[in-house]
Amino acid sequence: MNDQTPIRVLSVDDHPLLREGIATLLNNQPDICVVGEASSGREALERFRELHPDITLMDVRLPDMSGIDAMIAIRKEFSEARVIMVTTSEGDVEIQRALAGGARGYMLKSMPPKDLVEAIRQVHAGKKRIPPTIAAHLAEHYSDEALTAREIEVLQQIAGGNRNRDIAERLFISEETVKVHIKHIMDKLGASDRTQAVAIAVRRGIIHL
Repeated sequence: MNDQTPIRVLSVDDHPLLREGIATLLNNQPDICVVGEASSGREALERFRELHPDITLMDVRLPDMSGIDAMIAIRKEFSEARVIMVTTSEGDVEIQRALAGGARGYMLKSMPPKDLVEAIRQVHAGKKRIPPTIAAHLAEHYSDEALTAREIEVLQQIAGGNRNRDIAERLFISEETVKVHIKHIMDKLGASDRTQAVAIAVRRGIIHL
């Protein structure tokens, strides 16, 4: 394989230690090399324009914007960009958004390093790579009714510790309407109380604390 051009990778993560670990892992492969690194979404777009990598490894949580938004921005300019999202979260809502935005792969940071190497090769070969655990997680919530934008706003207010009256004032709606939204949120998430609703929403990537 050495006589072939190596797969050129751009690594995007705001943790220097992780970037260094990934670079060491990938540069030790005969067919892969890290050509650039970025620590924010904006920097990722700049580096992509400059380097035109074959594969971009994109952390979902970046300091300036979500990695999913950064990927969407890159793909708006470069529709052929192949991006693998790398994350600590198995939130199905986040995964669905990443895949809808054009991600070719989705990897968890807790997975063995060889899986990441394999994913890069597969995506470079034109395939998609979604690990079985993530696929199962997606399937589990596939038929769930999604929360509306307003319900997500209400949920974020609840997560911020606001009471119904505060939420009503902040969102310019009546307290009665807030109660209706909360009932719908609990039903859709299968939660028994407000605290559980917030916990489920965070786990599934619907809101971030």
